[in-house]
Amino acid sequence: MSSPSAIREPAVAGRFYPASPAELHRTLDTLLAHSSPTGGERPALLAVVPHAGYVYSGQIAAATFARLDVPRHVLVLCPNHTGLGRARALWSRGAWRTPLGEVEVAEDLTACLQRHARLDDDQLAHVHEHAIEVELPLLERRQPGVRIAPLCLQQASLDECLKLGADLAEGIRAFGEPVLIVCSTDMSHYVRADVAAKLDRLALDQIEALDPSGLYRCVVEHRISMCGFIPTTVGLSAARALGAAHAELVQYGNSGETSGDFERVVGYAGAVVR
Repeated sequence: MSSPSAIREPAVAGRFYPASPAELHRTLDTLLAHSSPTGGERPALLAVVPHAGYVYSGQIAAATFARLDVPRHVLVLCPNHTGLGRARALWSRGAWRTPLGEVEVAEDLTACLQRHARLDDDQLAHVHEHAIEVELPLLERRQPGVRIAPLCLQQASLDECLKLGADLAEGIRAFGEPVLIVCSTDMSHYVRADVAAKLDRLALDQIEALDPSGLYRCVVEHRISMCGFIPTTVGLSAARALGAAHAELVQYGNSGETSGDFERVVGYAGAVVR
């Protein structure tokens, strides 16, 4: 079992989602009750999911995960909101604690990814970062015993993103077992709902086209405040290398649908790539 130093404690339990196990179970029951688990005719390679508080984006995240037959191993990519730690920060060992228990880090998978991609073995970037943590209770519910490879990414050039994605795909191939890639991202931030919908549609068109270069260029050119466009570009590059053939937008929404404020919203989207 993991040494205590390799246990990542929850950073946003009680704020982004319930800290009480009983209350969290009830919240997940409610979120998933509105989403009929379907799986798919082809295994999913990648999912794009939001990472705001469950009251805002939990419904979209749940609807997206409900479309998946989540395998035992998941590579979770997220942006670095805090600025702490290294540029390609991989939490390579131990476990992440949630109110539902511990999610084991897949040390065999992280080792395989490190052999094929230039990754920084770094925990600091993850300690206060919420964007992976909020996905874990949903992953635990969809796949009890899920094992993760958590990777937090800072800014990178397009060429660096494409290369990292191709390298991660090589690591996944070498691992030899099914691995789902989860890209944790929100969409436009703090603009009017109509502006968010227009800008986010441009970015989502690139995701649906399975075009990582197009996504990167679209976000930069139109100054779309999509916080996780780097991990999503990397994830799409990896999915393309692994044979992705089809992408589906599951659901789109914004924070105003909960808060009532449509003047300054955050956009949320869920998508699945097979």
